Amino acid sequence: MVRVLDSIKDEKKLLKYTYFLCFICFFNLAIIKQPFDKGAMVMALVICLLIGYSYFVIRKFFSDGDKYIFIFSSILSVIGMVMLYRLNMAVAIKQIVWFAVGVTGFILIVVLMPDTSRFSKYKYIYLVFTLIFMGMGTFVGIELNGSKNWVDIAGFQFQPSEFGKLFLVAYLAADLKDYKNFKSLIIPALVVMMSLGFMVIQRDLGSALIFFGIAITMLYIATSKFKYVIVCFLLSAAGALMSYKLFDHVRTRVMIWKNPWPYANDQSYQIVQSMFSIASGGLTGTGLGLGHPEYVPINTTDFIFAVLCEELGILMGFAIIILYFLLFYRCMRAAVYGNDEFSRLLAVGYSAMIASQVLVIVGGVMNAIPLTGITLPLVSRGGSSMLITFFSLGIIQKISEEGR
Repeated sequence: MVRVLDSIKDEKKLLKYTYFLCFICFFNLAIIKQPFDKGAMVMALVICLLIGYSYFVIRKFFSDGDKYIFIFSSILSVIGMVMLYRLNMAVAIKQIVWFAVGVTGFILIVVLMPDTSRFSKYKYIYLVFTLIFMGMGTFVGIELNGSKNWVDIAGFQFQPSEFGKLFLVAYLAADLKDYKNFKSLIIPALVVMMSLGFMVIQRDLGSALIFFGIAITMLYIATSKFKYVIVCFLLSAAGALMSYKLFDHVRTRVMIWKNPWPYANDQSYQIVQSMFSIASGGLTGTGLGLGHPEYVPINTTDFIFAVLCEELGILMGFAIIILYFLLFYRCMRAAVYGNDEFSRLLAVGYSAMIASQVLVIVGGVMNAIPLTGITLPLVSRGGSSMLITFFSLGIIQKISEEGR
């Protein structure tokens, strides 16, 4: 009982710090405008009310699970919406709507979703939806920012691969829970290879890396055999070499990664501007609202981490990475307490999905790995990404509730 009370006290203290962060950042943006920007303070109030009410509902009716999952995700969302408001007020208003929808989905999953173990029998349904969403961009997609991974339906644009991630994890969890021997891995391996193939054809190398990270993590957790992981890395190396030989865009990305400076005015313009932005901010940054994010291309999505580092400093960049690590830790902790193998693999898969996405985009923005155009979860602009991330976290939250 004492431990529960201490936990609630710590959660409420962290929530107070989250509210303080939100108000102080939006107040900073409000005072640097003339006249005083009242809209910024309204945004801060709405965000804090959304977070506070959501926490109240989850804590009131489902008190057993790990509430830090929601709190850490809220802090990251606050940082993202602050930076988006600084960059583009209209984009920030859309983002807060997606945040509200995402949080609502998170709560509904926790409140209404039955025991997750019941969903393990729908393996083939997950398989069908995985292949549909993974292949959709290849056949009916439109090209944006060099990748053919967007679909336009009645004026509404979304990335089908974002929804494909949800179903891919569910399928792998449903299939790998019954692992017995090497033969039982053949069909899951073919599904993952097809998904990776679709992403390469669509020039969505970031999603390909994320799917590989998900598959490798879930494979090791399900089998506990490191030799399978080694085989997968060898096969992926062979596939990467083949892709390098066959596709021009893969060769271009590698060329830019090896030495971006000769191509700074054309092919590597984005990554060079990103590195300049990070370097100009230094350790402590230029100050919120005092940098020059307009020089960074695609600054509300792919390169928002560079803008954050410029205005808030590299130290803030490290702090954001630590927040992601803490979120990943709490999500994996939920997997440990899962009631059954399907639930545990589901939590592991969604945790790996978020962690892989962070590593891929941060590594690309800093030119540690070849650049891939994906969003920074919860921070970048993007309705599809926000919804899928909160849905995934809602499922993990549900698993943590069941395991207590």
